[in-house]
Amino acid sequence: MVVGRLAPSPTGAQHLGNARTFLVAWLSIRAQQGHLLLRIEDIDSPRIKPWAVDQAIEDLQWLGLDWDEGPDKPLGDRKYIQSERLSLYSHALEELKSKTRIYPCICSRTDVLEAASAPHEMSDGPVYGGTCRSRPVEEASRLDSSFAWRFKSKNEVVSFEDGFRGQLSTNVGEALGDFVVYKNNDSPAYQLSVVVDDHEMNVTEVLRGDDLIQSTFRQNALYDFWGWASPRFVHVPLVVGTDGRRLAKRHGDTRLSYFRDRGVCPERIIGLLAHSLGWLEHPVECEPRELIEKFDLKRIPPEPFVVGPEEVKWLES
Repeated sequence: MVVGRLAPSPTGAQHLGNARTFLVAWLSIRAQQGHLLLRIEDIDSPRIKPWAVDQAIEDLQWLGLDWDEGPDKPLGDRKYIQSERLSLYSHALEELKSKTRIYPCICSRTDVLEAASAPHEMSDGPVYGGTCRSRPVEEASRLDSSFAWRFKSKNEVVSFEDGFRGQLSTNVGEALGDFVVYKNNDSPAYQLSVVVDDHEMNVTEVLRGDDLIQSTFRQNALYDFWGWASPRFVHVPLVVGTDGRRLAKRHGDTRLSYFRDRGVCPERIIGLLAHSLGWLEHPVECEPRELIEKFDLKRIPPEPFVVGPEEVKWLES
C-alpha cells in the first residue's frame, strides 16, 4: 500500500501556499487508494508556536483534508508529534556515532558564513567548509563549548527520480557539504528526524514543495547509510507573491484562519488552488474529493503559482 503523510510545522499559521501543497499530497494518496497519516514536525525551529499545532489540524480539517492515522487516530502506541519521539532520534544519533559517520562541530553560523565562498552559497545557507571534519567522535566529551553533530557527505554524484521533475542529480559532498543532524542545543535537526520518522512510519511517498529538493539529497544520504529504502519523492512548485518571493506576511494576509474568519468557504479556496494546479479550467467552488479523478501531476504548471490582489479578491467575493 502507498503510504503518504501530511507534516505541518507549527511555526505559525498555515497559509495558501501550505494549503496548495497539502492538497496535492492528499490527492496523490487518495487517488492511489493509499494510507495517509498526519505528523506534527515541532522540533527543528526556534519559531515553533504551541498554539499553531491545534490550528494546523483545524485548518486541514476545515479544508476537507482527512487522514487515516495521526495524533487523534493513533496506531497502537505510535507517537505523531516529533517532540514525543525524541528517543528514536537519540538512538539514530548513537548509531551514527558508532559508525564514525558524524563528527562534533563547534563552528557557529557566523563562522560558516564567513568561511563560505560566494560560488557555494545555497538557497538554504552556505556549504560548510569542513573546518571540524577531522574531529573524532570521542572528542565531543572533551569540548568546553557547545557543538553540533555533522554528517560526513560523500564526494560523489548521486541521483533520484523526482515524481514531478524527473531525474535530479548532484554531488552532495561538493554542492551541499557536511550537514547538521543534531544541533548544538542537543535536539535533532530536520534532516535526521524526518528520515527516522518516515522510515518508522513506513512512508512510501513524500510530496512537498520544491524548496526542499536539496534536503532530499541529504536525506537520501542518510537512507543510504542505514540501508533503508527511500520513499518516492515528489517536489511541486511553491506559491509566491507578485514579487516572485515565497508567500509571506509581506504579501498581505493569506492565512487560512484569516479567510475563515472573513466567512470565505473552504470550497472556494480548494477551487482556486485546483485551478492553479491545472485541474479546473476556471476557479469554482469544489471539495477535495471531487478532484480525485482529476488528479494528474503532469498537468501542474512547472512555474510557481502567483497569488496577488485578484486571487484574494476572488476568494472574498
